[in-house]
Amino acid sequence: MSRRFASARESLSVLDMFKIGVGPSSSHTLGPWRAAQRFVAGLDAERKPASLRVYLYGSLAKTGKGHGTDLAIMMGLTGADPVSFPTDRLAETVNAIRQQKEIRLNDEVSLSFDPESCLLFCPAESLPEHPNGMRFEVQYEDGDEYQAVYFSIGGGFVSRHDELGVSAVDFVELPHPINTAADLTRWCRQTGLSIAGVVEKNELAWREASETRRAVLQIWQTMFECLYRGCHTDGELPGDLQVTRRAPAFNRRLLDNDLDYTIETWRDAIRNSGTGFSHALDWLSCFALAVNEENAAFGRVVTAPTNGAAGVIPAVLWYLLVFEQEQPDDDVIMKFLLTASEIGCLFKKRATISAAMGGCQAEIGVSSAMAAAGLTACRGGSVEQVTMAAEIAMEHHLGLTCDPVGGLVQVPCIERNAMGAVKAVTASQLALFGDPAKAKVSLDAVIRTMWQTAADMSDKYKETSEAGLAVNIPISLSEC
Repeated sequence: MSRRFASARESLSVLDMFKIGVGPSSSHTLGPWRAAQRFVAGLDAERKPASLRVYLYGSLAKTGKGHGTDLAIMMGLTGADPVSFPTDRLAETVNAIRQQKEIRLNDEVSLSFDPESCLLFCPAESLPEHPNGMRFEVQYEDGDEYQAVYFSIGGGFVSRHDELGVSAVDFVELPHPINTAADLTRWCRQTGLSIAGVVEKNELAWREASETRRAVLQIWQTMFECLYRGCHTDGELPGDLQVTRRAPAFNRRLLDNDLDYTIETWRDAIRNSGTGFSHALDWLSCFALAVNEENAAFGRVVTAPTNGAAGVIPAVLWYLLVFEQEQPDDDVIMKFLLTASEIGCLFKKRATISAAMGGCQAEIGVSSAMAAAGLTACRGGSVEQVTMAAEIAMEHHLGLTCDPVGGLVQVPCIERNAMGAVKAVTASQLALFGDPAKAKVSLDAVIRTMWQTAADMSDKYKETSEAGLAVNIPISLSEC
């Protein structure tokens, strides 16, 4: 395994960990989309391109078709914004490029572009720096060439080849720099602030507090809208697996087919639908399934910390707001997401959040740890209990492989979000009833162990669809 790509001096904001984008994959869809945008932005505006080719390597080539990597590249080349571009127009936009064999770079310069011959998947090749590599090559009309290599390093983060090992984001001097869980605990003790409070102080290095609050609450609104859509959209997911959405059926059954409510009254309908832990657990699973069914359908989602693991955090937060809060509270939402984001930052800095680098432990495992921490903080846990909850959640995801059937973020990915959410709630309960002073495993130790486990894991279990369930499901997939 090549070296980690986060830097010990990397400055990460809550808005780096939570990014609004389009499914189904942050590393295979959102990352390549952003890389294509960056490439087009770097072209010489004074010269007209004559031809363009894009090469995809490693995991991007092996599972890219199922993840929509080709779609994302084309959308990025057009200059479309994954945050705001209407998802219901994705298919028609890409189909038009394929039919016309022409693309408008940055929606300005028309160029002949046949995806069949200009967007090439190279599954037999992998760039040494990272398994998610892509090379863009353009030839200008005057004969000069320009090329750039980018890597999608997980969670929607993108690095050009000369940026690897430096930082995926610009370095910002923070009042409370945090590289380890020990650093985080020390700052909380010194300042008397909660984890969310320390994060709020650091976020001031980027923007005003009011701006951070607006942005984080918009993140939650996007998460919730995705969750709601997933619970109310029937049908079959894209791809040859023919997976039927299950969240809408869950929603109807749990509400006894009483669907006479609006998005504003849905929470009360859920609260009044039944009691008991088993009932709440059914809803928790429904919430997680809903988000990742939307993700698999190229819906608008939030990396948390990735698209493939996008369902865990919104499911656990909505579970908290529905079953443990009298009324939705913006302060609770802020505490949950700020706390969760800092835990995610620790994993990105000290290990990885890319399944192509670390298997599914790097995605579902990290999201479960983040959710466990956020839930524990909102339940009144101490800083030590919060980090303990994160440690417990990850400890029981160690070694989890990434083996998507047919290269699609569907089987087993959607159900894994439900399992990650359940483990997060359980980890929080164990931490709140536990004594951190007697804990045998620290969060820093489990992060270090996760990275070592990733290094030991066979590459075929890292988002290649060459092992595990991906080779044992008796189905023939024409596009894979």
